[in-house]
Amino acid sequence: MVTVSVAALLLGIALAVAAVRVRLPGRRLWWVALCLPLAVPSFVAAFAWTATWPTVDGFWPLVIVLTLCTVPYVTLPAMAALSSVDDGLVDVARTLGRSRARVFLTVVLPHVLPAAAAGALLVALYTLSDFGAPAILRFETLTTGIYAQFSSGFDRTLAATTALLLAVVAVFCVAGERAIRPRPARIRAAVTSRPATGSGRAGTTLILCGLGAVTAAAVAFPLVALGIRMLSSDRYSSSPTDLVGALTTTLGVSALAATVAVVLALPVSLLAARFRGPVVAGVESVSYLGHALPGVVVALALVTLSLQFFPGAYQSILVLLVAYAILFLPKTVGASRTAVAQVPPELEEVSRSLGRGPVRTWMRVTLPAALPGILAGWVLVATAVAKELPATLMLRPIGFETLATELWSKTSLGAYGAAAPVGMLLIVAGVVPALLLARGLERRRGSDSTASADALADTVRREA
Repeated sequence: MVTVSVAALLLGIALAVAAVRVRLPGRRLWWVALCLPLAVPSFVAAFAWTATWPTVDGFWPLVIVLTLCTVPYVTLPAMAALSSVDDGLVDVARTLGRSRARVFLTVVLPHVLPAAAAGALLVALYTLSDFGAPAILRFETLTTGIYAQFSSGFDRTLAATTALLLAVVAVFCVAGERAIRPRPARIRAAVTSRPATGSGRAGTTLILCGLGAVTAAAVAFPLVALGIRMLSSDRYSSSPTDLVGALTTTLGVSALAATVAVVLALPVSLLAARFRGPVVAGVESVSYLGHALPGVVVALALVTLSLQFFPGAYQSILVLLVAYAILFLPKTVGASRTAVAQVPPELEEVSRSLGRGPVRTWMRVTLPAALPGILAGWVLVATAVAKELPATLMLRPIGFETLATELWSKTSLGAYGAAAPVGMLLIVAGVVPALLLARGLERRRGSDSTASADALADTVRREA
């Protein structure tokens, strides 16, 4: 966790500086490219490595895979923070004789570091709770240990103890991220900014090669590796029946879980957007608890509760939907709250003054205006459900196969050729939220810099 977080912090700041402070050809495309690693689930990237080099496993391959998959959580908030740097301060420091390197370390970096550090803590949380990549690359972590205890001996006491330790560390990561995340300034001073500067032909070429290498390693390599494995495999090929069945199940359960999450999130989002107070803040905070809980912890808790109080519900779709709601409710609460908050309250007051009740006002005024943001939250949840692995493995009904569990099953059997098309479908599913994030980033480029940084950071946290 520490190694991946530090690596993502250093690489993410470097990528952000290259994308924001340097004039590059095709700059918009590079901004999109920096979002695309979010489309690649870590266990799919780990499978691409294993499918290409079957003997590769252990600590450093896992560090590389997780760093490439999580670096956007640092890069994107750092880009937003860099966009709000006052270049007047940079000019003053230069006129006082400081070199470019010293100006960056003493003026620019302190402005960017809080946002980047908050993203690094999200990387730490992702690494801590990840199950698929460590399992595929055969490196023992807390999550793989919990699943091994659950699947082999079902020692619930030992598994619960390990899960409690994992949950405590995860809560500390979330608390640290909330403590150091940048806050929007109440009084915005005038900010002097200038267009990105050139770095010469050699420097630009070097930066483009670096950006291209990261994008190729994070996105292009898994796609090419899976494509080669799928086309070259003659012993294990993908069964169209299994593939279509897993795809249909994934689409159905993703849509159902996303709908449940949106329905549960709407009352919380409306309260948080329109009212202030300790009760509302407490309700909103409770809805975000799933953000701090790894999937194996939630799954183990639901297994224990269902066996203790509702034995008939164990391994049912109902318990699985409850797990999805706990894990992914924060994604849709954040998106829906932002969408509702952007609807002017004056419109609702006019509707009420014309004789419409609160329900009709919500249906005819607030909901249509907030619907794009609510649908964006729905897409985020549906995509997250499609890629979720540990909770689905532990709670799914018998014979219930999603794309994630299908890839896990094929990989466990060594059927890499059959697993390759499943991995490609999972990457395609992840492209949708990555492109939404890139579109939001581009849309906010011309808006207020401080508000842009805060709004973008919220979007990155929801995707995390």
